[in-house]
Amino acid sequence: MQDLMWYLSRSTGIVAGVLAVAAVVWGTLFSARETGQRLRPAWWLDLHNWLGGAALAFTAIHIVATLANTSSGVRIVDAVVPGTARSDALALAFGVIATYTFAIAVFTSWPKRRFSRPLWRALHLTSVAGVAAMLVHTYQLGSDARSKPAQLAIAASVGLSVYVLSIRLIGIRDRRLQS
Repeated sequence: MQDLMWYLSRSTGIVAGVLAVAAVVWGTLFSARETGQRLRPAWWLDLHNWLGGAALAFTAIHIVATLANTSSGVRIVDAVVPGTARSDALALAFGVIATYTFAIAVFTSWPKRRFSRPLWRALHLTSVAGVAAMLVHTYQLGSDARSKPAQLAIAASVGLSVYVLSIRLIGIRDRRLQS
């Protein structure tokens, strides 16, 4: 049973990470005016929302499977409060912080109209920091993090995320310079 929980924890963590990166990339492209024309089809937003929700769901399964694996040494308090773990405290803290940022981004999307636009945007953009925290968590604690394929996947995730965020930030800067 412990082996099953280990594999479930590992696989759901990987899937959650891929979905989180995809949600940030997709959302950044969705909001960017630099994609030629500002794309607004409903499916584009629906896919972004689905990716974010699925990333949070797989993160929840990852946490439950990790807690169910008694050989992991992770306690409930470690999964909820950053920095309380007996071992790998920093790596687990990054995972907890990433989880909170994903939850903030997902759960503030539904009542979006109840927030002012600047507040909603600030809350939603925490997911970018969440992806960075998730990648650090993966690199520091992932069982495969030192393998070549995992390192290439982490580097590709960082590169893709930085690329689309750079396009977005350059576009914002250019619009401000034109005004």
